Amino acid sequence: MATELGDAIQSMIAEKNISEELVLSTIEDILRAAYKRKFGTEENAVIQFSEDFTSVELSARRKIVDDDNWYNEVTEISLSDAKEIHEDCEIGDELLIPVDLKEFDRISVQSAKQRAHQSFRDIQKDTLYSEFKAKEGQLIIGYFRRQIPNGDIYVDIGSTEGILPRRNQSSRESYGNGDKIKCFVDKVEKAERGVRVVLSRTSPELIRHLFEVEIPEIAQNQIDIIKIVREAGYRTKVAVASRNDEIDPVGACVGLKGNRIQTIMSEIEGEKIDILRYDTNPLNYIRNALSPAQVKDVVVLDKNIFHAVAIVEDSQLSLAIGKQGLNVRLANKLVDWIIDVKTQAQFNELDIATEARSRAESFFSQPEELDQPLRFEQEVPQVVAAEPEQEENLVDEDEIALSDLPMDAQLLSKLQFHDVYSVEEFINLSDEDLASFSDLSESEIIAIKDTINEYVDIVEDEEDGEAEYVCPSCGSAITIDMTVCPNCGTGLAFEVE
Repeated sequence: MATELGDAIQSMIAEKNISEELVLSTIEDILRAAYKRKFGTEENAVIQFSEDFTSVELSARRKIVDDDNWYNEVTEISLSDAKEIHEDCEIGDELLIPVDLKEFDRISVQSAKQRAHQSFRDIQKDTLYSEFKAKEGQLIIGYFRRQIPNGDIYVDIGSTEGILPRRNQSSRESYGNGDKIKCFVDKVEKAERGVRVVLSRTSPELIRHLFEVEIPEIAQNQIDIIKIVREAGYRTKVAVASRNDEIDPVGACVGLKGNRIQTIMSEIEGEKIDILRYDTNPLNYIRNALSPAQVKDVVVLDKNIFHAVAIVEDSQLSLAIGKQGLNVRLANKLVDWIIDVKTQAQFNELDIATEARSRAESFFSQPEELDQPLRFEQEVPQVVAAEPEQEENLVDEDEIALSDLPMDAQLLSKLQFHDVYSVEEFINLSDEDLASFSDLSESEIIAIKDTINEYVDIVEDEEDGEAEYVCPSCGSAITIDMTVCPNCGTGLAFEVE
């Protein structure tokens, strides 16, 4: 038994990858459980292993008591019986009495075996879980083992099997016995029979890790991957930016004669990958995101809901949209904008005011001459509307007539009945004033406000105190007396109209 015990311990340590401390602790727990089942307690059980783990001794610690007193035979021993074991013992001393493991009854032994199997299964499960949990979010290389009828594939990843669900497989790929599969470890969780390692070949993170492996500049943090969007099996878009002005992020990722990107594409069975430059200006970013199509112009329709139109040549329309809208759909996800792709003729048919377009574009525009000092203009407070027209009756020249807005004629009549003809007059009304208009319902007032908010930009007057400005290059706070931004060094000039 001694040799068998030592071999079993060494086998569990080496083959099952279980630590020595856990093995010994588990054996102790098993022996204590068997002792308790036989004697009713484990408090006085003492377990000792030999130095080479080839033997284990189970002893009972018993306290020596007087022969004339009643005593507990499990935890105590009479003085006369103790003298037979050790002549120099006295009342109050403790002796270790060896317990023969063969004395345990069959039920106790069977219970100990069941507990041993369960304990070692739990230990092995915890060890496997810890091992693969540390690999979650990383790449792992495995080998095809089998495929079940529902399409899921089981992959040999070393000490256990990983599962590659059908939903995580690319439509371009198929595998046979022994094929090597490079996967992304998507999720690791405990299961009834071990550990469930869920793998993926469709995750955008697979692309990120492949880029880190193949492109040294990314691994060295000289180039950052800003975002990846992917339709597995069809197309992937990767936005990159360089931390070093001397490094072209797109060229570095493509590699000499495209060798780097070709290596990555071959790993995902030829799936197309668009590498584009990230830009903080949304207009340029949208233009880049629609590659490989050439975008003629980008017009912002509504910056509040991130809605824009990309204008392309007729020959570029199908390329910009992509098969079944794939290219523009991925571009939407990449830039987090709603992008409509139109030709120039289609765009001209849209009912969009020229002034509204230019005003929206100016929100993101960059200075035309970067070598000149950036100039701030403090605008005279005013209300600006899309395509304002001359108002003939009862409206000042610098005000906007409500009749210029696409408003219901009945609502206009009701407002004019209360001598409200312009946008300025309406927005200066208090809630009490509006409530006093008995012929206007609450829903009609809301409709009027919505129309004004949609078609009119309102510039509030500056209140008391100095106006606040920010540098258009870096966004740092600046004051009107500065000629150079203290943060980025950009030249500044202020002009008041």
